[in-house]
Amino acid sequence: MKYFFLLLSAIVFAQQTKSVDFKSVRGQITINPQDKSVKGAVSYWFDVLIPVDTIKIDAQNMNFTDVELNQKEIHFTTDGKQILLISAFKKGTNNISFNYVAKPKQAMYFVGSEDNDNVQIWTQGQGKNTSNWFPSFDDVNEKLIFNLEVVVDSKYQVISNGILKSKVDNNSMTYWSFNMQKPMSSYLLMLAIGKFEKQTQQSNSGIPLEMYYDSKDKFKFEPTYRYSKRLFDFLEKEIGVRYPWGIYKQAPVREFLYAGMENTSATLFATRYLVDSTGFEDRSYTNVNAHELAHQWFGNLVTAESGKHHWLQEGFATYYALLAEKEIYGEDYFYSKLYESEQQLKFASRTDTIPVLNAKASSLTFYQKGAWALFVLHEAIGDKAFKTAVKCYLKKHSFQTVNTQDFFAEIKKVSDYDLDNFSKVWLETSVFNTQQANILLNKNKSIQILFEVEKLKNKPLSAKENFFAKTLQSDVYFSVKEAIVNQLKQEKLEDKGALLSLALASKNVQVRQAVAASMNEIPEGFRAQYETLLDDKSYQTQEIALYNLWNNFPKQQSHYLDKSKDWVGFSDYNLRTLWLSLALSTSNYSTNKEQLIGELINYSSGNYEATIRQDALEKLLAFNIINDQVLQNLVSATTHHMWQFSKFGRDNIRKLLKNKEMSVSFERILPNLNESEQFQLNRLLKE
Repeated sequence: MKYFFLLLSAIVFAQQTKSVDFKSVRGQITINPQDKSVKGAVSYWFDVLIPVDTIKIDAQNMNFTDVELNQKEIHFTTDGKQILLISAFKKGTNNISFNYVAKPKQAMYFVGSEDNDNVQIWTQGQGKNTSNWFPSFDDVNEKLIFNLEVVVDSKYQVISNGILKSKVDNNSMTYWSFNMQKPMSSYLLMLAIGKFEKQTQQSNSGIPLEMYYDSKDKFKFEPTYRYSKRLFDFLEKEIGVRYPWGIYKQAPVREFLYAGMENTSATLFATRYLVDSTGFEDRSYTNVNAHELAHQWFGNLVTAESGKHHWLQEGFATYYALLAEKEIYGEDYFYSKLYESEQQLKFASRTDTIPVLNAKASSLTFYQKGAWALFVLHEAIGDKAFKTAVKCYLKKHSFQTVNTQDFFAEIKKVSDYDLDNFSKVWLETSVFNTQQANILLNKNKSIQILFEVEKLKNKPLSAKENFFAKTLQSDVYFSVKEAIVNQLKQEKLEDKGALLSLALASKNVQVRQAVAASMNEIPEGFRAQYETLLDDKSYQTQEIALYNLWNNFPKQQSHYLDKSKDWVGFSDYNLRTLWLSLALSTSNYSTNKEQLIGELINYSSGNYEATIRQDALEKLLAFNIINDQVLQNLVSATTHHMWQFSKFGRDNIRKLLKNKEMSVSFERILPNLNESEQFQLNRLLKE
């Protein structure tokens, strides 16, 4: 009978939402950090619209007990991917309840360790992965109200969707109860557990804005969350629809898979965006902040019914984030970002043949070309008509799934714009319409000057020097000055020195950084000017300048190392790991090389995030500093949940294994590895 129902599920359950409407769910889950497990008790309420004999709930690798329909035991089966509930379901309201246990292989991540007292647990359900830790629905069209009670050790704080209704301590455990009032897709369910602190502001409309951080990062709170309230107030007013979820939370989590994720009412983002005031210049959270917030309307309030219409989420979020940044940084910033994405899309269109309206479109296409399409449409029909259409679109389809024609239907009510041609040009072809884009970009004076600069690319310096000098001394937007600096890369210093001096004199961080990056070779006569870059309030500029100066002036290496010995940089230690690398490579600089090596090896260990570990491992391998601990840390990388880091580990082990002596070394450390590390290394040894 099991196989009969499995076959039936493949045929029938793609249409389950037409016969069964799930309304709400209440779950109590207990998280165990030690064995990385989830134990839960769940109750679903649903309406049967058409009599059926089987209902499915997606559930990856879960064990179930006490499965009941309306308080009576019910027959069920599982296939490792879902639980199939088997009964003569009749029209009307029903309740299903069950207990479950899971050890999630993805979607719930356990970071840190109890030994180091730095555990964080967070979820990432993008697309359809929530069913790895909570029995739910991979189909985004099934929307329901989630209410979650989370039970964890009292030393941790819990963040989840919706409003915290109660928090009850019981012995060493705390019961956190969260309530949602409106339905959402399952992939937007979330948890974040750790030792968080928070500050709360309030939007102009009265929405609580909770902003979380680790206690050690309190000094980074202001620059990290700078403009958060302003972004919220702007987007709520610009979109014209009240924020729909009652509360908004943001929290940085370690080892996050993406820049950010717009879970309903609660955005998680990567700790790389935790910055101090200096880091803010190079790595501001502002764009990610605005993008994920815009998703609370575009993606969460209205959700694309399938991947084909994904631009209705990412294109809108990208465009509205740009509008929000325009409010903060100005019109020149807005147009420079559109120009930047235009260049990316033009280049990509040479090989990328998949248009926006295709589930297999690239992220660049969904995000940037989707945003460009909205900009074109906005400009074509006018601000008032565009805002009216967007507002009606959101209100009409609130808490539902949508497709592109649903949006177009609202545009047609306010404009006779040719949407068929618009769709063909911007959504159904992979070619980027540069001509139309440039007409729109030309409305901005800085872009006009930028176009003039670009036209001079193949001209001799003597023919454009005066224009460049005048532009560098003007108040034109910095991206234009960056373009000039980039055009000077291949010129001789004696010809371009005066122009570079003007660029440095601009005192603009980005322009000065462009000068730093444009000069791998630094003549002695320009050294003093280039050295001023070491004092810029930019960790990225300091990194570029320190390496280039150290590399160009061997006699000054110790001086540069002394100046930078206390630098740390971003939260990923970019300046510290560079300093260690240079110090180890500088003759007679340090008498305690072993201590420096030990510090660098420590950064490659599991005590740190993947970005820090990979940077440290790259430097250790480059300097051929390889001992058993380095090899163990490299093998550990292969088991990491971030695919980029695990691939880095595998690729470098393969390179090392070409040396027979290294094969012996890897075999020697095998007994010291845990089970998953042994599995990965054995696979590589057998290749």
